[in-house]
Amino acid sequence: MAHDVAIVAMGCTPFRDHWASSADDLLVDAVTECVSSVPGITLDDVDAFWVGTQGSGMSGQTLARPLRLKGKPVTRVENYCATGSEAFRNAAYAVASGAYDMVMATGVEKLKDSSFSGLSAVYPPDDGTAVDWTAPAGFSLLAPAYQEAHGVDAREMRSALTHVAVKNHANGARNDRAQFRKAVSAETVERSPKIAGPLGVMDCSGVSDGAAAAILVRAEDAYRYTDKPVFLRGMGFVAGSGEGLATDGYDFTTFPEVVAAAATAYEQAGVTDPATQISLAEVHDCFTPTEVVLMEDLGFSARGKAWRDILDGRYDLDGALPVNTDGGLKSFGHPIGATGLRMMFECFTQLRGEAGDRQVPDATLAVAQNLGGQPGSCVAFVAVLGSSQQ
Repeated sequence: MAHDVAIVAMGCTPFRDHWASSADDLLVDAVTECVSSVPGITLDDVDAFWVGTQGSGMSGQTLARPLRLKGKPVTRVENYCATGSEAFRNAAYAVASGAYDMVMATGVEKLKDSSFSGLSAVYPPDDGTAVDWTAPAGFSLLAPAYQEAHGVDAREMRSALTHVAVKNHANGARNDRAQFRKAVSAETVERSPKIAGPLGVMDCSGVSDGAAAAILVRAEDAYRYTDKPVFLRGMGFVAGSGEGLATDGYDFTTFPEVVAAAATAYEQAGVTDPATQISLAEVHDCFTPTEVVLMEDLGFSARGKAWRDILDGRYDLDGALPVNTDGGLKSFGHPIGATGLRMMFECFTQLRGEAGDRQVPDATLAVAQNLGGQPGSCVAFVAVLGSSQQ
């Protein structure tokens, strides 16, 4: 099924503080943009729908109600911060299997209409052995662990983390859909108030509202709808067992689930050297050290070398392998249910040559990598998308 699916249309709202819009409004906006981009297509042509959200709705009626869908199967999914990717993954398998001719994947989240800033998930009771920590605390452990494992001193590590933030904000400043559309200086990043361990406010992704949508069809039918389809070349997903936090073997320098998911996606796509074959990547930079580790987990940098490649500009917009060209979670924002599809939206835009002044020249292969949970206990999604089927 790896080469049987194409994306023919996408839509994405701006990610920001949408105080005047509900989750329903955001879904309608994203779906309307998506459908209207393909002349002659209506919602009646879509056979089945998926909606991803962590806490902004329950059941398929989260989507069916605002779209006034009648007689359509609609499935609501959730998979931590990889929820948008989960909607895409289920939709892709449904059309690849032949069950449906045309499907839609959507994702939405409203995070700003609560009594506090951040995630609003309510976790079920456990047996008391689970690690109780915040996301910034958990991901803050990546930086000192990386330093110790690879002999990187504190100043070098700080510079690498700072460069990630500066780079992604510079990219977001070029993107009118991003939550934060202002370039920031290294001084601003390093003087920001501390949140957890070495992480300051400017090392953390934004809390935002937003929605995104995609229409998928069989690859053989793609050119019936657009002259610039984007093809799914490979896709991998892994849900970790959580044993990393329960054993002494996990050292906080890798996401094993990402490594495994990437291996599956690369094998399907025929990618043997991602560092040279991938044109651009959208990765889950929930915190700046996450991006550092991911460069190695995805095979873009050798182990222990990502910090140096980052400082050398390898992942800048004009570098050898641009990463988070739309600003990433750091600048674009992170409404949980929509983030995975937002990554797809940027890859889709870049591979069609429609990214304007942030366009990567001659882009042919893109990676979208999305994760959720905590270091040592996460879920991970990796997709390879291409401008051609083979």
